[in-house]
Amino acid sequence: MLFNPRHQWIVAVDSDGCVFDSMGPKQIRCFHPEIIRHWGLERIEREVRETAEFVNLRSVWRGSNRFPALLRTFELLARRSDVRRSGVPPPDTRALRRFVESGGPYTPDALRAAAEREDDPELWRVFEWSRAVNERVARELPSVPLFAGVRETLEEIARAADLVVVTQTPEEAVEREWRENGLWPLVREILGPARGAKKEMLIMATQDRYAAGRALMIGDAVGDLQAAREAGVAFFPILPGDEPASWERLRREAFDLFLRGAWTSEYEERLVAAFLNRLPETPPWESST
Repeated sequence: MLFNPRHQWIVAVDSDGCVFDSMGPKQIRCFHPEIIRHWGLERIEREVRETAEFVNLRSVWRGSNRFPALLRTFELLARRSDVRRSGVPPPDTRALRRFVESGGPYTPDALRAAAEREDDPELWRVFEWSRAVNERVARELPSVPLFAGVRETLEEIARAADLVVVTQTPEEAVEREWRENGLWPLVREILGPARGAKKEMLIMATQDRYAAGRALMIGDAVGDLQAAREAGVAFFPILPGDEPASWERLRREAFDLFLRGAWTSEYEERLVAAFLNRLPETPPWESST
């Protein structure tokens, strides 16, 4: 059962890479080394890291759920000419692709159920990779820092609007990070991957609960933008690489426009254009050939 609205407005916010400066460290120190270890890709470590960093941090797939992002990483890796020359065979993606194309939910429990149903060693490998990533994050990154300006902005938002977290990170990890940083009292609810895709979460949180024009999504990934558009929710982007300035603009300018009903499609399109310019679809090693 969802929270009962206290305000006339609702603001949904992503967590990793948006509120917390955690996406880069988690990917580089935890996700990517475990990819290399679980699939035995030490001979092409550089190519794996470069591909995974592009997918998860610097492309249109930034912020994707870990399982579709892993599939995309392996697909791009298989297309690389330097990987083909290395003689290292790319990972088998057939079972992972079936799981991703099933439509979700993309949770460890759903993956485990699929692995048990199909008795597929590759799905079990993905499951073990995911579990190892969680253990490594807990061990190596026990705390994550906030971006500058986040605390003040979220405190201001929570005074006027219901604040919810919409994320593809497991809910227990998100709750721990928000509690450790003293932000938990500001949050009405965490909506995580067990609730479905972000679009579904936004519709669930807003439909028949808030008037038109009273819902805003804050995110740092194209998936956040797409979810907001599909759910009929306004979108404010946190620009990768300019996070503190983005939060400052939200606090000093954008949130006031939202509350006053002065938010326009033209204003949002200017924000989105600058945002999309930072997240290409074609990796640099392909665009330069």
